Amino acid sequence: MTSIYLDNAATTKVDREVLRAMAPYFDEFYGNASSMHMKGQEAKKAVEKARGIIAHEINAKPEEIYFTSGGTESNNWALKGSFFENFPRKNHIITVKTEHDCVLNTAKWLEGKGAEVTYLNVDKKGFIDINKLKKAMTSKTFLVSIMQANNEIGTIQNLEEIGRICREKGILFHTDAAQSFTKISLDVNKMNLDLVTINAHKIRGPKGVGALFIRKGVKITPLLHGGGHERGQRSGTENVPGIVGFGKAVEISRRTDYKKMSALRDKLIKRIIEKIPDTKLNGPEGEERLPNNVNITFKGCEGEALGGYLETKGVYVSTGSACMSNTNAQSHVLRAIGLSREDQESSIRFTLGKETTEKNIDYALKVLPEIVEKMRVAGKIK
Repeated sequence: MTSIYLDNAATTKVDREVLRAMAPYFDEFYGNASSMHMKGQEAKKAVEKARGIIAHEINAKPEEIYFTSGGTESNNWALKGSFFENFPRKNHIITVKTEHDCVLNTAKWLEGKGAEVTYLNVDKKGFIDINKLKKAMTSKTFLVSIMQANNEIGTIQNLEEIGRICREKGILFHTDAAQSFTKISLDVNKMNLDLVTINAHKIRGPKGVGALFIRKGVKITPLLHGGGHERGQRSGTENVPGIVGFGKAVEISRRTDYKKMSALRDKLIKRIIEKIPDTKLNGPEGEERLPNNVNITFKGCEGEALGGYLETKGVYVSTGSACMSNTNAQSHVLRAIGLSREDQESSIRFTLGKETTEKNIDYALKVLPEIVEKMRVAGKIK
């Protein structure tokens, strides 16, 4: 049966090179990276190699990379750690209504601890208004947290401009780069970033491993306390196989042809809009959009049902963030860009990956119009 996976924003298939790199660290080099004997030092050497690879990718120093269990932990640590380091002297956070739930829910939790949070609006394509960001800043603002690229609609924010403003104001700047990492340029110095969230499973690495970049000199309170791992900042025995896999996934991602991926993205968007009436692209076009992201509203089609019908044809997509897939909640991202409840529920996200081919896109474009037409006819009959 045909199997075309177009849900790479949710997670990606682990690359075979990654699997091969990880395998020895389960049964041959299995030592604890904190142990002083040879077995431990073998593991530590592998961890430090991966740390260097990841640091180089974002123009950071290796000692500024701290390994975590993934994006959710890194985002929690960035917000909570910086809050508790600055409170009560400063207590104001600025973020955006379209952030990932792990940022928004952390911010809401911090409100109960004394934080004041400004949630910036976005325009119809998902961009913030820089002037409104400036106006929101106060003498109590200690952190701005704005994702580099949105996980649902692919909008890429201007981090360089935001970072310049934050640096001028002496405000910490954090970005959630879980979706954008390695797909577009991320330079912590050029963008004046103080804290950056990244993870492995969005780039063909293993699940359960991520990292937080913390600029040297920036102090944040540890989220986890214990044996003092990760230079006393993040306790817990290092996930050596996962970290090795993370480093290898970054190396592989450097070889990925994202220009080709962007061309396939644009072909999918163009043909859907041309071939299927009453469809609308959510988010921006071209270079302002992640190279693998397509989000379309199909009027008159319930999104979950459309995804189910596509699955019967071997095409795997989603209605939005996988973190919300098991709930009946609407997409806060689509709501923030002004979509009605009906249009929110009629939207599908297609996200391409390294293995996506033109034949895959052609097949999806062949079966999709037929399914949409049948769903719309059935809806009219009801």
